[in-house]
This record gives sequence, structure tokens and C-alpha cells, in this order.
Amino acid sequence: MARTLVASLLALSSLTAVQAGDIDGTVIVKRVLTKRKVTPTLTSYDRGVHVDLGSDQETDPIAAERARVVIYLEGSLPSKSINVTLEQKNRRFVPETVVVPVGSTVSFPNRDPIFHNVFSLSKTSSFDLGNYPKDQSRDVKLSKPGIVFVGCRLHSNMGAVIVVSPNQWSTMADSTGKFTLSDIPAGSYTVVAWHKTAGFFRKTVQIEDNRPTQLEFFIPLDEIGADKTVAKR
Repeated sequence: MARTLVASLLALSSLTAVQAGDIDGTVIVKRVLTKRKVTPTLTSYDRGVHVDLGSDQETDPIAAERARVVIYLEGSLPSKSINVTLEQKNRRFVPETVVVPVGSTVSFPNRDPIFHNVFSLSKTSSFDLGNYPKDQSRDVKLSKPGIVFVGCRLHSNMGAVIVVSPNQWSTMADSTGKFTLSDIPAGSYTVVAWHKTAGFFRKTVQIEDNRPTQLEFFIPLDEIGADKTVAKR
């Protein structure tokens, strides 16, 4: 009886493994979408300890745009919370964009020798972490999916975005535009690509087996407003 049960469980496990697949995708961006950050005017607050403002170090601005694209699956699916870090360094947030599954925690360590005050007025998550100095950190748990815009009350040039995905299948494209979502259970899904300037792009895909599904996002839409996003097996 025990052997029969073990065999059944192994068969079920094997079937589950087969009935899953990956999405191998590409983000295509052909023009710059993000404005370069400009050094803000010096204020009375900044006349104490001098902290150089970090600058955009982008040798390939198109590659940088691809790497700003977040991709995730829509829907209330299984989710594994994670912990990520958004540093405050050289009067900037580093990195400027992160994606986390719902239920995750984001830490905001201050690496500058001045005070920062991290806050958000976003509907997804509204918070104010107060003023705190170098080498201190504050945490925020994100319990709702959506877009969280983050700023610093003491430095208006500082800004970051946290994309809270509704499940564990989320990622960001690399500088070449490539991304992968792995081990997705069989079924029909809507894949979302999001860029801070260009907005949301959606495509429906069908995951049927362990063969990868190829997906392509063209960001933004073309000159006549046509969506060139395609999905193919």
C-alpha cells in the first residue's frame, strides 16, 4: 500500500513538472524614453556636509531603457515574498527601479553623511519613514500589488519606483532586452511589461507544456499607435 502511494506521488510530481513551461522574452526599445536627471539647485539644507549628486552613467542609453522594463504575470497566483534593498547613495536611490512579489519587504539604508526622509503617497502603499542619518535603515512591507513611487522629502531630485507584482513570476529585462519567467504552471496568462515613461503593455500567452514560449514587446507603440507586441510558440 505504501509503495503504491509513493508511486502515485512520484507520478503526480512528474506530471506537474511536465505541465509547466518558461517564457523567454525580448523587449525592443528603439529610442530614449527617460529624461536625464539634472543637478538640483543648492538649498540651505545642503550647505552643511557636501554630497555630490550621482549622475547617470549610461554609455548606451537605449540599453538603459531596456533594463528599466519590468515584466510580470497578472493574477492571484502563488507568491514567495523576498527582501530587497533600495539604497540612498549620492542623493539618489540605487537602483531606481525594483520589482518584488506582493508581501515582500524593501529596506532603505542611508549611505550618505546627511539625513534622508523616504516617503510615498502612492495608493498601493503610503508611508513616511521620517528623517534618519547615515548607516541607519528603515523597512516597508508591501502587502498590495501595484506601482509605488518613492521620494525623499529633503531632496526633491530623488525618486525611485517599486513595482509590486501580484505573484512570484516577475523580473526585469537586462540591457539587451532579454528576460525569462520560469516554471509557470500550464494555463493561459496575461504577461505585463511596464516602463515608467511608456506605461503598461499586455499580451496573452498559453503555457501548455515544458517547451518555452517566445514573447516580444515593442516599447513604446509605433507611430500609428499599433501594438507590435507578439507572442509565438
